[in-house]
Amino acid sequence: MRFVVNTLADSARTALALITSLDPALWSIVARSLAVSGSACLIGYGIGLLAGAWLGVVRFRARALVLTPLNTLLALPSVVVGLLVYLLLSRSGPLGFLGWMFSFQAMVLAQVVLVVPVVTALTRQTVEDADLQHGEQLASLGAGRFMRGLLLAWDERYALLTVLMAAFGRAVSEVGAVMIVGGNIDGFTRVMTTAIALETSKGDLPLALGLGIVLLTVVLALNALISAVRGWRERVDGVTTAATRVLVAT
Repeated sequence: MRFVVNTLADSARTALALITSLDPALWSIVARSLAVSGSACLIGYGIGLLAGAWLGVVRFRARALVLTPLNTLLALPSVVVGLLVYLLLSRSGPLGFLGWMFSFQAMVLAQVVLVVPVVTALTRQTVEDADLQHGEQLASLGAGRFMRGLLLAWDERYALLTVLMAAFGRAVSEVGAVMIVGGNIDGFTRVMTTAIALETSKGDLPLALGLGIVLLTVVLALNALISAVRGWRERVDGVTTAATRVLVAT
């Protein structure tokens, strides 16, 4: 037991040394991982936001047939996504002419497929709840369904920051899909999650632990930023509401 504790302590000290010394191998992996997940998150968030805003206000007979598979896709295994994207981008696949296999673009595409259902489902629920409260007022002012959905999404923009956080968390913590379509090539497609899996299997615990610490720090920093923005917005809304009540009273 003492040997295990000493090994963990030594690995932790070495990992912190790699982080603080700005080790090129570690930080190149971090930069690549953030670039892939950030790009996928922005693209997937844009697509999912528009689709979710529309689904939140539209009503049609087959709506339940659309929402059921959408909600099912929330638990879509990443390895299945990786397999599907692999088949699409392979030389014999329909998108093989792009030449994206084992590239940055392939990893972004795989993570976009993972992110879009999460953003769409959560945005749809948020907009639908807002539509029940304010939808009739916007409709009476002449706003069409899609415009109403966009206006409600804008009104709930601070709540949708949580959706953005969930999307980034889904993308940056994924390992199966990027391993399949990226190939985990050193210096080209190796990201934090695939590097952690590889280095752990090799027994290089300091590098794996260092990448894990950075990954957790990134997620915690984003969560703290979003919480700060939401707290600021709540304070602003509280001051505005109080000022309005004073004006009404006078």
